[in-house]
Amino acid sequence: MQISNEKVVTLTYELTVTDADGVKDLIETVEQEDPMVFIQGLSGLPEAFEEKIQGLSAGDTFEFSIPAEEGYGEYDPSAVVELPKEIFKVDGEYVEEMLEVGNFLPMTDDAGNRLNGKIIAVEDTLVRMDFNHPLVDKEMFFKGTIVAVREATQSELDHGHVHGDGGVHH
Repeated sequence: MQISNEKVVTLTYELTVTDADGVKDLIETVEQEDPMVFIQGLSGLPEAFEEKIQGLSAGDTFEFSIPAEEGYGEYDPSAVVELPKEIFKVDGEYVEEMLEVGNFLPMTDDAGNRLNGKIIAVEDTLVRMDFNHPLVDKEMFFKGTIVAVREATQSELDHGHVHGDGGVHH
């Protein structure tokens, strides 16, 4: 069976990124024991990733790169925000380990969307955070294998994610 929209895809891969200086960095390895499972067309992955694996079948291997502009885009200076330090209090106190430069913290925006922000500065009354995706401005190189392709169930399509083995557990 070939990968097409609404098929459940199981795959393994290695993700290497190259930064502006040409430095390669292995970011993530997804192994056979804990593969990535998603519904083609509903994966939340960059569109270019789904396009590159379209039409492949179980057992096929893939190797491709996705330029930054087709991946997570270019660095957006407006995604750097200053937040009042007060909002980071837990039970009325600051948790020192939490407010360290370089930490990623899950935050919620005004619309209720969850996003990860990286702390880039901590000052007396404010915390400066960068909400750019960690892979912004980076070319991504994927190398991997399609493990399995199957039809998605109606329930999976209704919910927009995979159930059971390798999927989201409720």
